[in-house]
Amino acid sequence: MLLKSDQEIGCSNFSYGKGNCALTSSSLQSSIAPRIMRNSSLINSTIVRAILMVLILSSLILNVDSIRFQLEPNTRRCLKEEMRKDVLVSGEYDLSEGVGVRTDLQVLDSKGHAALNRESIDKGKFVITADEDDIYDICFVSYLSPGHQSGPREVHLEMKHGVEAKSYDELAHIGKLKPLEMELTKLEDLSASIVTDFEHMKKREEEMRDTNESTNTRVLYLSIFSMFCLLGLATWQVLYLRKFFKTKKLID
Repeated sequence: MLLKSDQEIGCSNFSYGKGNCALTSSSLQSSIAPRIMRNSSLINSTIVRAILMVLILSSLILNVDSIRFQLEPNTRRCLKEEMRKDVLVSGEYDLSEGVGVRTDLQVLDSKGHAALNRESIDKGKFVITADEDDIYDICFVSYLSPGHQSGPREVHLEMKHGVEAKSYDELAHIGKLKPLEMELTKLEDLSASIVTDFEHMKKREEEMRDTNESTNTRVLYLSIFSMFCLLGLATWQVLYLRKFFKTKKLID
């Protein structure tokens, strides 16, 4: 019986396994490649879905207000608009024709300070950035010239806040941005606006919570004070009636 040395056995096994290893590695490559392609396609589809979701959300949260109303001659019509600090607000107005009627536009803060004042308006646009959180009055004032008769003018006003108030076409033209770059810039501004809105909501929630806790504390103190008042009044009534009955000799 011939005995092989350990080295010969190891070499023979290694040489035998080498072919198997080569076969196995090629089969592994052929099996891994489709998985990598599937994973990359899955990642791409996930990215596309995320972008579509952001676009859908952005279309749902567009902060645009529009109103149409009739403005009678020699009247003043004001609309309330809440504006936040350092948030761009734009307004676009369009008035119907009026003979012998002049219409002025005024934007006033809660203190009565004029942030904007335009005379003899027909169609145009204005942009305002508030210095602090406040509620502004957007007023249309109509003046009828003497000796003229005119009916009401129809006023159409469209207000935009934040991202929607920016003119990205002009930014793209100035910065020579491609359409995709412009959309990415818009999405970036929209994301920053959403973060700012959440911070504002958190701040408002904290303020409302503090107000609620303060109100609850005041109600508690008022309830305790009312109880002491009732107890004092009841004690006084008992003592007064007892003294009265003793005076009338109804009790000893």
